[in-house]
Amino acid sequence: MTFLVIIIILAFIFDYINGFHDAANSIATIVSTKVLTPFQAVLWAAVFNFAAFFLAKHVIGEFKVGNTIAKSVFEQFITLKVIFSGLVAAIIWNLFTWWYGIPSSSSHTLIGGFIGAAVTGAGGSFDVINFSKVLPTIYFIILAPLIGMVVAFVLTVFIINICKKANPFRAENWFKRLQLVSSAALSLGHGSNDAQKVMGIIAAALVAHGSIEKITDVPDWVPFSCFCAIALGTMSGGWKIVKTMGTRITKVTPLEGVAAEGAGAITLFLTETLGIPVSTTHTITGAIIGVGATKRLSAVRWGVTVSLLWAWILTIPISALLAAAVYFVVNLFIK
Repeated sequence: MTFLVIIIILAFIFDYINGFHDAANSIATIVSTKVLTPFQAVLWAAVFNFAAFFLAKHVIGEFKVGNTIAKSVFEQFITLKVIFSGLVAAIIWNLFTWWYGIPSSSSHTLIGGFIGAAVTGAGGSFDVINFSKVLPTIYFIILAPLIGMVVAFVLTVFIINICKKANPFRAENWFKRLQLVSSAALSLGHGSNDAQKVMGIIAAALVAHGSIEKITDVPDWVPFSCFCAIALGTMSGGWKIVKTMGTRITKVTPLEGVAAEGAGAITLFLTETLGIPVSTTHTITGAIIGVGATKRLSAVRWGVTVSLLWAWILTIPISALLAAAVYFVVNLFIK
């Protein structure tokens, strides 16, 4: 029981870190356009991160993303040691990327850690991986930012054409107000997508411990606590990543902020409906690139973008290797 409690506490710590690590996703553009101060922005995002709990439970009616994460490894190979090692590896990589201001994916960190520990626990066998759940997630490492980029490009062009004859000063004031709506929608998508991932891990731990029989039997306190933790983490900010997302990729106006956040929210709600855990970081980055590309391709700082791409590609394998190392150490002390 003590080991289970430690794992649940670690899961909440990861969820909290995920909140401040990914706070930039929903507030970077609204801060860079000076619609809200940094403090107001994180408070705004945190409220809607938490509101996502009620959206998932009472509107969508289920936690599809959480179920996908929990089933990324076949149930018979899920042990408390595997879950513990995956969480420790995910926390290490998240803190490393946060420290260096790299907007990597907390979601893929978690999946990589979970898989790496399970494979090590099974003696190096890849038969532990439920590829029907994992492969769509891997595909969406590329597809999520592409969808975000295309939707943002189309939205920006559409808005620009509609507002051609509008008074520039009045239009900018309207788009500043609309950014409150678009960032709220993105925060809903962020909370709904990311908090569920930790919920899936805790559910898997409860099954491995024997506290519940099936992933779907997870008690209500688990999702409620996960949404609380990510909201508190979001309130803590993550200013290094805000700077990268809000200013270093491309300069964003209120109009473009609405388009980028709207595109990100649309992509997140689509993938949540499909039950695919995607990276909110990848999604909004793609959307910001799509917005920048409407001006001219040179408006996007491709050097920064290529660096981010490498971080995305390396996240799952590095997290898996870290988790394998942690599992090896843990196995020496816990039999």
